[in-house]
Amino acid sequence: MDPRYSAQDAVRCTLCKSSIAPMHCDICHVNLCKDCVETHISDVTKDHKVVPLKHRGFTPAYPKCPNHSLKQCELHCEQCRNPICAFCISSEEHKGHKLVDILEIFKSKTESLERDLKELEKSIIPKYRELASNIPVQKASLSKHSQELTKALDKKGDDLHREIDIIIQGLKSDVHEMESKHIIVLDDEEDKISQTISEIEQAIINVHKLLDSNDVNFVFSYKSNNAAFRKLPPRLKVNLPSFSPCQINREQIAQQIGSLSALSFTKEERVYTEKTTEGTSSSSFKPLMDEPSIITTINSKHSSLYNVACLGDDNIWTSGDNNTLDLFNTQGELKESIKTTLRNPIDIALTKSGNVVYTDYNGRYVNIVKNKQIQRLMRLPGRRPRGLCVTSADDLLVVVVSDNGEATKVVRYSGSTEQQIIQFNDKGDPLYSYDNSKYVIENRNLDICVADFDAGAVVVVNHAGKFRFSYTGPPYSTKDKFKPRGITTDSQGRILAADCNNDRIHILDQDGVFLLFIGSNSLHTPWGLCVDTKDNLFVAESSTGTIKMIKYSN
Repeated sequence: MDPRYSAQDAVRCTLCKSSIAPMHCDICHVNLCKDCVETHISDVTKDHKVVPLKHRGFTPAYPKCPNHSLKQCELHCEQCRNPICAFCISSEEHKGHKLVDILEIFKSKTESLERDLKELEKSIIPKYRELASNIPVQKASLSKHSQELTKALDKKGDDLHREIDIIIQGLKSDVHEMESKHIIVLDDEEDKISQTISEIEQAIINVHKLLDSNDVNFVFSYKSNNAAFRKLPPRLKVNLPSFSPCQINREQIAQQIGSLSALSFTKEERVYTEKTTEGTSSSSFKPLMDEPSIITTINSKHSSLYNVACLGDDNIWTSGDNNTLDLFNTQGELKESIKTTLRNPIDIALTKSGNVVYTDYNGRYVNIVKNKQIQRLMRLPGRRPRGLCVTSADDLLVVVVSDNGEATKVVRYSGSTEQQIIQFNDKGDPLYSYDNSKYVIENRNLDICVADFDAGAVVVVNHAGKFRFSYTGPPYSTKDKFKPRGITTDSQGRILAADCNNDRIHILDQDGVFLLFIGSNSLHTPWGLCVDTKDNLFVAESSTGTIKMIKYSN
């Protein structure tokens, strides 16, 4: 049975609406069950052509002429924009008008429908699905941002509490110090009074002795000290410290803390259009050539060449087995050379402004070259960067491996701020093998493609990090196992992966379907890849140190 008409999608009879229809009338365009066939063909006012459903053909269902009920409209009036029949031609209404075969209009409309359908299926709905899949990423980013704000507010609160505690502790220390000074004064006062009391008590004893004595000389020798004792010690007037609390001014405290900027929403009108950097529509299909051709070969002066990055259509940045980053034009002339502090960069890429970024695996750095000066963009403690690329949003995607055996991940950075981590599939399994060579690229549909050498696969996830597919080689065997090195994409969303073991470039569509090989007689250990805006491919050959510019699409 024709798979189009399996039991799951059984076609019902147009007349009785209940029985399965194995037949079809090509003239009337109705589906018929066996019982209704005879009834249908018994209508002798029309022609009929009943065929098995799976053999139905195309017979145009011409519209009936509104002015001549027995005639079909087989023509189309361009001026009136209406279908007309042969009898309508001689009418005054259509005299001198341009008439065309209605099937030409039908064909044009059908082609337009097909274009619309292709755009809806291949471009527009994937973009909307991509936008929808990006919402969870935005939510996760929002949650992370809110946590960072809360953390900053907590820190500010802790700082303010610390300052308040220091001030209160200082005031308490002042209270204790004043109390200690007051105690010293009171102790001194107490000692003096105690001493005077002792002297008075002794005077009282002496007076009692004199009164009990009849010794005249002894009594005459008495000298009164009462006058001195009558002069009491000066009264100690003390102004005890007091606390005068100020009214708490919440506004002043708020000014000391800081403020949050207001949340605002703006919507920018946008229409989905795919443009190349030259401004021409990328919807123009560029088919693959049956036999790709090498346009130019450039000697990079490296004994081993690993990475290439296109700067426009006329220049290529390279890196290899030494510590230099070299810029060549397509004529093979060395235009610029930057010395780095490491033996060889693991990968290179270009920002939207044309600055080179590169990974330093041993130093754990991602560096950027601005105005011929090397600046540190970020350092990854406990981790090491491998492949990297710059996205359409000018973010960085970096393949990051861990020193402690943690699963390899792809991290999205905005500047040096971590925005997204891609590490596991929906089942919690690692997406990528541990360490070794890994290159990454963002496709034009925002998929993230990683060439995983150890896994022998190109692993593709969507913009939200959800696993889409894994390509492990063509549907037939090759000399050696597929072990991809460099990876890039073109204006058609095709994925190109370097298979250095088999001296080939694999070309896939954006859904992972194998399309074509480039090589193998013309390439030798292809490693790094990049594509310019005209879809010219540049290949870094590791063993020869040369760059090959290849035309592979029309």
